[in-house]
Amino acid sequence: MTCDEIIEELKANASEKYKANVVKMGIPEEYSIGVSTAVVRAIAKKTGKSNELARELWNSGYHEAKLLAVLVFDKKTISHDEIDKLICDVQSWDLCNHLCKNLIIKLKNYDEFISNWMTSTHIYKKRAAFTLIASSVVHNKTIINDTLDDYLGIIQEYSDSEHEHVRKAISWALREIGKKDFTYNEKAILLAYELKESGNKNKMWIAKDALKELEILVKVEGRGRLISSNSKMGRES
Repeated sequence: MTCDEIIEELKANASEKYKANVVKMGIPEEYSIGVSTAVVRAIAKKTGKSNELARELWNSGYHEAKLLAVLVFDKKTISHDEIDKLICDVQSWDLCNHLCKNLIIKLKNYDEFISNWMTSTHIYKKRAAFTLIASSVVHNKTIINDTLDDYLGIIQEYSDSEHEHVRKAISWALREIGKKDFTYNEKAILLAYELKESGNKNKMWIAKDALKELEILVKVEGRGRLISSNSKMGRES
């Protein structure tokens, strides 16, 4: 399928409901088609991997075409320089998360992006750094405690952000670290209280948001990570 054919298929599956949701996230209406993630993933399966096609889709400007492009890029051949260019073009939290969880986290040495972006003044580069931390903690089954401690150090040092989308990602990363086990739950809670007592309004917001979940986590038989006591499984434990 060509890029034009794919755009036409996306438009053929559009709905005003999904388009309204995309526009609510701040995507200009002229760049919103309005299709579900399920449709995007179904088309990605048909197209296969192609960096050339992915670039055409991304450069079309359409939000949903960019979501599709992320799934079409070949993780084996895409360069770190191209990833950096992609993140610079991101204008919404959902595309940032999608790019991190479906492409960047699957690359070798993805931790380099965490190091490079955690100090960035670009909103979605910085959000991406903490989204990658959250994703890594959940999906990297061989992650070591030293890495988790490094992540806590990053959160401690770089959590002062005025932007809500960054603060939410930092809270998310801290909560995912705290779900590893009770040892890291305690470490995450201690850090959250340190942020809460810092007097810095941005750090205080992150702390309060994270503590809502960190302080109610429980261990459930058959689950490797801690879960919320407010969840169905948590209530039944």
